[in-house]
Amino acid sequence: MREESKKTKPLAEFLRTRRARLTPEQVGLPVGGRRRTQGLRREEVAVLAGISVDWYTWLEQGRDIQVSAQVLDSLSRTLRLDPQERRHLFLLAAGHPPAERHEPQLEVSPLLQMFLDRQGDSPAFAVNARWDIVGWNRAAALVFGDYEAMSARERNTIWRLFTTEYARRLLGEQWEQNARHRLAQFRANYAHAAGDPWWEEMIADLQACSGEFREWWPLHQVLHAPEGEKRLMHPTAGILRFGHLSLQAIDSADLQVTVNLPLDAETRERMKRLLETGG
Repeated sequence: MREESKKTKPLAEFLRTRRARLTPEQVGLPVGGRRRTQGLRREEVAVLAGISVDWYTWLEQGRDIQVSAQVLDSLSRTLRLDPQERRHLFLLAAGHPPAERHEPQLEVSPLLQMFLDRQGDSPAFAVNARWDIVGWNRAAALVFGDYEAMSARERNTIWRLFTTEYARRLLGEQWEQNARHRLAQFRANYAHAAGDPWWEEMIADLQACSGEFREWWPLHQVLHAPEGEKRLMHPTAGILRFGHLSLQAIDSADLQVTVNLPLDAETRERMKRLLETGG
């Protein structure tokens, strides 16, 4: 027996046993007439997992082929594997356990909210790994938009940058630079969550809604956005100049905090009036 067969035989046997224990009814398929195959057919598993029949057949035949984490996750869902079985599948197919996935943090702690609020005339906010705005101060809401009134999708920084006219008008000539930097960071975070339904849906929707996103996403840029100056054209306050500084929240590894510091007396005065009038 060749070395490849010795390595892949356990994977082939594991897939066959997990396929055999499922019935068409369990996965929403019509029962039809008499079935010679116990459980699901190979073709049915392939279709449900979104992979080719040949590819899945090769896996069950014990061929030595490379399988992505996305395919393994799809097979895990199709075959209704529990966490231990999913881990076992990854070990057999890829030689390592699946990357641990954590639910994104959707709110900030009271202490972090206090920190944001105390930034006063400096717009400050916190984003999670998906670039959702999950915490902000009043100055941020007055400059960047009323986050409280937005849906969860609208509070996503990438979605807002690529799909709203407000973001384009606010950033003006700096829009493209800012959007490319944010997209690069979004791409870097996506590497840890490839195949996750939320990410896949968001990317598909952005590709459908934005020509720039559709053009830039395939470039695979993963540049880090440097700190620097931001010049905003606010609809009522006028030109605002900030230096933006991003920090990692020590007690919340999933969160990044950004503080926009007014760079001149004119900006500080305009932010003061904005806070006094509420917009």
